Amino acid sequence: MEPPAARRRVTIVDVARHAQVSTTAVSKVLRNAYGASPEMRAKVRRSIDELGFRPHAGARGLRGQTYTIGVMLPDIRNPFFPEVLDGITDSLADTEYQVLLGPGCNGEKEETRVTEAMTDRGMDGIILVAPVSSRAHLERVAASVPTVVVGRHGSSPVYDTVADDDMEGAALIVSHLAGLGHHRIAHIEHHETDPTRLAEMPNARRADGYRKAMRAHGLAECIDVVSTSYTQQGGYQGAKELLTRPRRPTAVFAGADIVAMGVLEAVTEVGLAIPGDISVAGYDNTTFAAFGPISLTSVDQSGHEMGRNAVRLLLERIADRRRPTSQVILSPALVPRRTTSQPSDR
Repeated sequence: MEPPAARRRVTIVDVARHAQVSTTAVSKVLRNAYGASPEMRAKVRRSIDELGFRPHAGARGLRGQTYTIGVMLPDIRNPFFPEVLDGITDSLADTEYQVLLGPGCNGEKEETRVTEAMTDRGMDGIILVAPVSSRAHLERVAASVPTVVVGRHGSSPVYDTVADDDMEGAALIVSHLAGLGHHRIAHIEHHETDPTRLAEMPNARRADGYRKAMRAHGLAECIDVVSTSYTQQGGYQGAKELLTRPRRPTAVFAGADIVAMGVLEAVTEVGLAIPGDISVAGYDNTTFAAFGPISLTSVDQSGHEMGRNAVRLLLERIADRRRPTSQVILSPALVPRRTTSQPSDR
């Protein structure tokens, strides 16, 4: 039996004939260009839907736009990054743009591979979420394609940035715990391996914010930082180390909610109660933090707003490559829940 013949691809000419308009009119509708009346747009859209027409991405690329946005996520297991992605996709829902994802895998080599692939495929713009690559690499990417960097501090003359005020967020956590009566407040940070990018990384800002806030509350002698990684395993290892202290902390500020997951696991594993024996706070206010049985105190840095602002800046950059770059800093908010309370020895 012979295989069925491949269905011929519907073209712009077919749409024009079906709608009884010119191919120029169809092109204007597809490009959302000036000169197409609402009636013509409705007629062409009906024909597009009825015929199942799909614009050829390669042909559109030859005309200067592919209507694709590349988004690089560093770790798909971290529940915070889907929040940013939701903000991106929601903001593009009423546009012709399609989001294509690439995994950065928290590594410079992997990020280079992803960004080069996105650039080579003619994407109209790129959003890099929490990249670990050098500033030089980020600027090379931005020199080739409009780029917005999310979750990283610092400014650049060639790319826009969206970040949270991480020092303020850390201060909110320390103030909350100190206000409850905690003195021995420990922090689990992500170990930064490259000192040249240290000042730009949110994990470093949170650790600095923790130290500054502890000193402001007269708790300098109680500063206790464990460096692991922003992963569940990193939180588990960090908590295990803190639990071996001669005087264990009464509260732990985990640098991210996914880190707090590991802390919760380690604390309950040794038979201690949360928050009765140890209070735990995270950062990101992910959906898991709000899950009733967990009810994790966390800092909301509004990943959805980060994504929404990233899209706004990127579309502005696509429209005008020469405009001055912008920095958006969002204000965090504390969300107290059941994993924090007064220390039992108060």
